[in-house]
Amino acid sequence: MAENYQSREERRKQHASKQKKKGGKQPSKGIFKRIFLILIALGIAGMLVGAATFAFMVKDAPKLDEKALKDPISSKILDINGELITEVGLENREYVNYEDIPKLVEDAFLATEDVRFYKHNGMDLIRLGGAVLANVTRGFGSEGASTITQQVVKNSFLNNEKTLSRKAQEAWLAFQLERKYTKQQIFEMYVNKIWMSERSHGVLTASHIYFGKELNELELHEAALLAGMPQSPENYNPFKHPDRAEKRRNIVLSLMNQHGFITKEEMKAAQAIPVESSLVKEEDRKRNDSPYDAFVDVVIEEVESKYPDLDISSDGLTIYTTLDTKAQDYVEKMLSSNDIVQFPNDEFQAGITLLDTKTGEIRAIGGGRNQEVKRGFNYATDSKRQAGSTFKPIMDYGPAVEYLKWGTYHTLDDKPTTYSSGQQMNNWDRKHMGKMSLREALARSRNTAALQTLQAVEKEVGLDKAKEFVNKLGIDMDEVYESSAIGTEEVSSLEMAGAYSAFGNEGFYTEPHSIKKIEMRDKTTIDATPKTEAVMQDYTAFMITDVLKSVVKDSFGTGKQANVPNLHLAGKTGTTNYSSKEKKDWQIQSGGVPDIWFAGYTTNYTAAIWTGYPNMKSSIAPKDQKIAQALFKNLMAYVSKDVDTPDFKMPNSVEKVAIEKGTMPAKLASEFTPKDQIIYEYAVKGQAPKEVSDKFEKLDAPVNVNGSYDQLTNEIALTWEYPEEAEDVQYEVSVALNDGTEQPLQVVSEKGIKIANPVPGGIYQFKVVAIRGEMRSDPAAVKVEIPIPESEIDDGFGDGDPMDDFEEEEEIEDGTSGNNGNGNNGNGDGSGSGWGNGNGNNNGTENGQGGGNTSGGDDTNNGSTNPDGTQGSGGQ
Repeated sequence: MAENYQSREERRKQHASKQKKKGGKQPSKGIFKRIFLILIALGIAGMLVGAATFAFMVKDAPKLDEKALKDPISSKILDINGELITEVGLENREYVNYEDIPKLVEDAFLATEDVRFYKHNGMDLIRLGGAVLANVTRGFGSEGASTITQQVVKNSFLNNEKTLSRKAQEAWLAFQLERKYTKQQIFEMYVNKIWMSERSHGVLTASHIYFGKELNELELHEAALLAGMPQSPENYNPFKHPDRAEKRRNIVLSLMNQHGFITKEEMKAAQAIPVESSLVKEEDRKRNDSPYDAFVDVVIEEVESKYPDLDISSDGLTIYTTLDTKAQDYVEKMLSSNDIVQFPNDEFQAGITLLDTKTGEIRAIGGGRNQEVKRGFNYATDSKRQAGSTFKPIMDYGPAVEYLKWGTYHTLDDKPTTYSSGQQMNNWDRKHMGKMSLREALARSRNTAALQTLQAVEKEVGLDKAKEFVNKLGIDMDEVYESSAIGTEEVSSLEMAGAYSAFGNEGFYTEPHSIKKIEMRDKTTIDATPKTEAVMQDYTAFMITDVLKSVVKDSFGTGKQANVPNLHLAGKTGTTNYSSKEKKDWQIQSGGVPDIWFAGYTTNYTAAIWTGYPNMKSSIAPKDQKIAQALFKNLMAYVSKDVDTPDFKMPNSVEKVAIEKGTMPAKLASEFTPKDQIIYEYAVKGQAPKEVSDKFEKLDAPVNVNGSYDQLTNEIALTWEYPEEAEDVQYEVSVALNDGTEQPLQVVSEKGIKIANPVPGGIYQFKVVAIRGEMRSDPAAVKVEIPIPESEIDDGFGDGDPMDDFEEEEEIEDGTSGNNGNGNNGNGDGSGSGWGNGNGNNNGTENGQGGGNTSGGDDTNNGSTNPDGTQGSGGQ
């Protein structure tokens, strides 16, 4: 019994022990259960919140409207006064049914835009996952995952903001669209709605415009080109950008091969075909009937480049532009007729950009002459030609003033100059003009001076600083070379106008733009005005501007024919040249050039004009090389009429200085510098020359000048004193006899001279001037009287024969002695004596009895001496 009891007791203890262990685990199990329930609750709550949030986001989503799905809503373009110019999206729309869309065309679009289109229900979750990852790693909006269905919804009902609300509405409407319509109907909507540039919608319209073909006639490379365009229609327009269009087409072909629509061999064969090979020829394209087409082109491209999510053709935008219709009308009149400017022929082209100097707003665009092709080549924005000398203020002189703080007086030497490589640089006239100021060098457009300027910038701060200066003015420049000094960069009229406007706007640059504001269908707006940035010091802008005023106003300027009287105007000419090989190969006529530019500005307007031929093998004849200036002059005169145009204001950072001409380096004019040797120029405050020129400074005058007559030697001894420390000083001695004309006598290095055989009774007035180079002193003077010997004194009662009382007197200098008797005809510098009347010629001196005398001047003078010694009429 005892054993059994023990056994039962042990079993009881063991059982109690197990129950204890079992009871210890119970709390842990309860915690996990509670956590699990909480997570489920949170998940349900999250779903409810998410659903509520989603419902809130989509509550204002528009309803599906079949008309809106098929017909794009045009955009309105307004001028600067808010008046309607035109509507974009109303023309060039041809509808194609799904059953008429070839499989080749469908495959091209599916491979490019939505290869899983027939597998998803409006949202491609696989593609969405990749886009979400990209947005997390690279920022929201960095990559989209829109399906064709979503694109139809977005283009039909929504704006293009990249917000969660808009995305939620897009997803909701895409889901509804997929429920209401078949995939084939949705694809049909898509290919008919897409914007395809050239103011056209839909793939069928595009096929007609670009290839002149029906869809079933398209080849693989053509279908691929069209499929690649919707991503950026303006950038991939093959008429305007065939190189970009070809690259995009080749990407589409590679996608078609990647997704199994075509073989690798088919891909390579299609990629090898030039994109231009099958495009409609320019002369066969649809003619233009749209108002202000050149300007509207710029508006469309600006929307496309800056706001790629907007579709100007179908989003129903209201676009407020910067267009001045009066200026645009005048530009088009200039280019379309010979009423204002005479053009040599119909092939001669011009591109014109007119900006507001202060704001960068485009007021008018001259896209070319005889532009009959809709959405044709725009010579103001699309044409990129070498800038010639219009690039010098931007590339050379601007950086020199900005970084080296050169003044407008800075002296350059127009002399034979070489590039660092040793290659010779030439001026346009193959001549050299020597030392000149920066002002004159730029106004005369001397190439050697421009190269020296860029080389100085290179030496002091490096060419990268010059490149930085250029790039800040809106001109993309990858590399700068010394040859850039004379304008090798290719630019458009629009870019040149933008760069020049910064000089006219005190150094502030605003990117040229045609749009001020965009209003969406839901009345939300986008401020499209670019930021204004300080790109140079105000002293640089002012001094370059003042120099460019000399281009049009000074006698030595190259742009005088662009000047508008009474208008504060600055500008620069530009000419490009052919290489020797081009001249030979293309048989260029003598004096012919490929491009002529003029760019200039007032405080109100900036204009840049390019003229030339589309084919550079056609040259501009010398007689037509002023057309650019004539276009500029007429345009500026028109837009400035009855408009207050203030002069350019000198900033506090600049000071005006008087510089002596010809000094190198430049020196300040002294108080002795002649007025005609002084030029007034500008310097950065504190950087003006410190040294004053001594070129015209007066020397000290000789002192203690003494003159005496020695009867024994019959000589006048003239002496003076001068500081011993004076170097290289000489002395110019002049004399006047008896108040006659002063004559130079000698230039000596000694401090004295002797004059032999002076005229008895003569009164000599001597002057001594110290000279050194071109420097002179004030004169020091002394008078010496020569006595008459007693043996020669007459009592005044002669018998008319002077030989009774006087001996013939010695000649002075080269003179000839006068005749005796009546005292007539004393010639040259000779002297004669006699009674009665005497006539003197050419400085002759005649002494009449009784003391009367007559002296002739440089010209013939007839003088008479009366017997009583008084001087008669006619003497001098």
